[in-house]
Amino acid sequence: MGSSRSKMGSWLWRRAGNATYRWRPRSRHQKYYYQAAFVAFLKKKRKMAKERGLISPSDFAQLQKYMEYSTKKVSDVLKLFEDGEMAEYLQGDAIGYEGFQQFLKIYLEVDDVPSRLSLALFQSFQTGYSLEKTVKEDVVCLSDVSCYFSLLEGGRPEDKLEFTFKLYDMDRNGILDSSEVDKIIIQMMRVAEYLDWDVSELRPILQEMMKEIDYDGSGSVSLAEWLRAGATTVPLLVLLGLEMTLKDNGQHMWRPKRFPRPVYCNMCESSIGLGKQGLCCNLCKYTVHDQCAMKALPCEVSTYAKSRKDIGVQSHVWVRGGCVSGRCDRCQKKIRIYHGLVGLHCVWCHLEIHDDCLQALGHECDCGLLRDHILPPSSIYPSVLASGQEHKSSKTSQKNTDDLNLNTFEALRIDPVAHTHPLLVFVNPKSGGKQGERVFWKFQYLLNPRQVFNLLKDGPEPGLRFFREVPDYRILVCGGDGTVGWILETIDKANLPFVPPVAVLPLGTGNDLARCLRWGGGYEGQNLGKILKDLETSKVVHMDRWSVEVIPQQTEEKSDPVPFQIINNYFSIGVDASIAHRFHIMREKCPEKFNSRMKNKLWYFEFATSESIFSTCKKLEESLTVEICGKPLNLSDLSLEGIAVLNIPSTHGGSNLWGDTKRSHGDIHGINQALGATAKVITDPDILKTSVPDLSDKRLEVVGLEGAIEMGQIYTKLKSAGHRLAKCSEITFHTTKTLPMQIDGEPWMQTPCTIKITHRNQMPMLMGPPPRSSNFFGFLC
Repeated sequence: MGSSRSKMGSWLWRRAGNATYRWRPRSRHQKYYYQAAFVAFLKKKRKMAKERGLISPSDFAQLQKYMEYSTKKVSDVLKLFEDGEMAEYLQGDAIGYEGFQQFLKIYLEVDDVPSRLSLALFQSFQTGYSLEKTVKEDVVCLSDVSCYFSLLEGGRPEDKLEFTFKLYDMDRNGILDSSEVDKIIIQMMRVAEYLDWDVSELRPILQEMMKEIDYDGSGSVSLAEWLRAGATTVPLLVLLGLEMTLKDNGQHMWRPKRFPRPVYCNMCESSIGLGKQGLCCNLCKYTVHDQCAMKALPCEVSTYAKSRKDIGVQSHVWVRGGCVSGRCDRCQKKIRIYHGLVGLHCVWCHLEIHDDCLQALGHECDCGLLRDHILPPSSIYPSVLASGQEHKSSKTSQKNTDDLNLNTFEALRIDPVAHTHPLLVFVNPKSGGKQGERVFWKFQYLLNPRQVFNLLKDGPEPGLRFFREVPDYRILVCGGDGTVGWILETIDKANLPFVPPVAVLPLGTGNDLARCLRWGGGYEGQNLGKILKDLETSKVVHMDRWSVEVIPQQTEEKSDPVPFQIINNYFSIGVDASIAHRFHIMREKCPEKFNSRMKNKLWYFEFATSESIFSTCKKLEESLTVEICGKPLNLSDLSLEGIAVLNIPSTHGGSNLWGDTKRSHGDIHGINQALGATAKVITDPDILKTSVPDLSDKRLEVVGLEGAIEMGQIYTKLKSAGHRLAKCSEITFHTTKTLPMQIDGEPWMQTPCTIKITHRNQMPMLMGPPPRSSNFFGFLC
C-alpha cells in the first residue's frame, strides 16, 4: 500500500458517508472495467450539465446585446446553410464548431465573436460527449440552434410556433412524436433557466403540459394541436420565449416574476415563497405557481365593451390579492396578510380595500388618479354597435370577436370620457436594457392594454391608426432620442387630422431631447404613476425640425449611409462626430462593453482623450466653407476642430455647447423676440452674447469647437461655452475632404459634399413641469 492518494493511476477511490473505501484492481481486465465505468459516469454527468445549459447569465446578456444591433433573421442564415455558400459546413442536420462559428458570425453580424461566448453556446447545444474527441470535432443539431435564436427574435407567436414545429419535426411527417417532444422540453428548460426560473421541479410539469397538448390522445402532436396549444396552454408561449398576443377571451397575459415579498397563489392560495418564481398576469395581477397556471380561472379584464349596456359606464373589476400598499383606501387601516390571500384591488382605478369594505363602494369606477390618461373599456366598442347593426347570429358575433383578437383595431371605435386626454404609449423594449420591457408591462396594467404598443412588433403605425379620430389625445414615447425621432417622422407622414403633442420617458443613454423638455436624463425606476401625473401639468411647445440634404461630389471614395434626413436635436462636423463615430464602431463590435450608462461615459471619455492627443480634425476651417442664409461665415480668425449646429441646447448627454445666458429680467424669450422674426441671420458677437436658445424660434445656433479638451471643459462646466458663431434660419456646408459627421448622435464618414439645412416644420411637444426647488425656502423665491 505504498502508493499515496496523489498517485491515482492504479487506485480507484469511493466515499460513502464518512468512510473511504479503496480497491486495488486484481487484473488488467478489472482495471479497464473500472476506467470504462468512470468514463461512462463522466459522460452522464456532462450530458446532464448540457441539458441544464452551460451558458451563464452574463453570456446570455452579452448575446442579447449582439442581437440588438443585428439586422439578420434566422431564416436568412438557414438559406445560406441549406443551399448557399455555407452548405459545406452541413453534416446532415448537424454542424461542427467551425460551422457554428460561421453561423454566429453571419447571424450576429460580428467579425469576431468572443471565443468564450461561442464555445459556451456551442456546448449548450450538444446532446452528448466524446471524451476522446476535441470540441471542434463534435457537432450540434442545426435545428436546435436555429430554433433557439428564432425564439429570441421578435415576431408573431403564430409564426414562431409554426417555425418551431417545423424545426423539431425532424422526419417531416407533419407530427411531433415523443422523442421530438422531449427535445422541445429540453429547449424550454434552457429558456426557463435563462429566465432565472426555479427549474428543480419544472420537467414533470412540462411533460404533463405536453401530454395535454395532445388533445386527441394519439400519442403525437399535430400542427393544428400545436397552434391551438399556443393560444390555450398557459406557460407554453412564455417558455418558448414568445410574446403573448393581447386577446379578449379571458386569457391571461403571463410573464415570469420573482417575488421579493410574501405572495400567495390565486389558484391554490398557498405561498409562492420569498424569492421564488411564479407567473403574474400583466392585465389583472392574478398570480400563480408555474404548476397552477393551467388551472387558473379566466382573466376578468375586458379591454373593450362587448355590448351596448357596457358602453359609457365603467364598473370596478376586483381581483383578490395584489394589494401592494398594504393599506385599505376606504378605511385607511392595514390589510394584514394572515398566511393567505387577503384584500381586493381594482384593475382600473387601482383601489385596494378589505373584503368587508367592498359593500360600501358603488359599482361604478372612475379610473382613479390616472383617469385623465386612461381609455376605460366602456369607451372602446365594436363599430357594429355604433351603427346599430349588432349581429344576433352567434356565428357572426364569434367572427367579430375573432377579428378583435387579431388586433384589427379598425373594427373598434373610441369615444373617450369627456374632458380627458387619453394617452397613446409607444415603448421600445430594447431601450435601456431590460427597462423598456418592464415599462411596457407596467403601462399595460396602469392603462388600458390597448393604449400600449410594442414598437418592435409592428412599429408606430397601428397605434396611430387606432387613435386617429380620438380628440385631445397625447403620445408618450418610451425610448431614446432615436425612438422619439422615429415616432415624429411617422406622425409627420401619417397626415393625421389632429397632431398630438409628444412627451418622452427617456430610456436611452444620451436623451438630450428629454433633458431639454424636462423629462430627465434617464428613467431610473421611478413611480410611473407620478410621471403620468406630471404629464397632466405639462405644457405644449412647438419644436422646430430641420431638413438635411447631402449632395456628394463625384469621387472614388464611398461614404457611409446618411442616417437621417431630418434634424431634431443637432448636427455636427469634426471632433465630436469623430469621437461619436469611434464610440459607434466599438459598440457594434463589442456591445457587451456598453451595457450601462457609466460604462458608456467611460468609453466616451477614453475616445475623447485619444482624440485630444491625435487631433484628427485639426484646422477644420481649411477643409470646409460655411454659408448662413446665402452669406459666407468668416472662420479665418479661428482655429477649429469642430462645428455644431444646434436645435436644442443639449448634446452628448447633457453638454450645453451654446452655454447659459444671463438674463437681467428673467424673460426667457424676451431677447429672442426683440430681435424680430425678420432677423434670420445674427452674427454680431454682442447680440450673440445675450441671445437665448429656443427650440421654437425657427433658428439654429452655430457653435465652433477648438477640440476635445474644450468639449470636456464645457461638459464639466469648467468652461461656459464654445465659440458662438451665428444664429440663422438656413445653413450650407461645402467640404473638400472626407470628414466625420453626425445627426442626433448617429455618426458617419462623409466624402466631399455639399450639405444644406433648411427649416422643415414644427412638432408639438410636451414640456414637463419646472423642477421643484431644492431650497427649503424655495417657496419664498
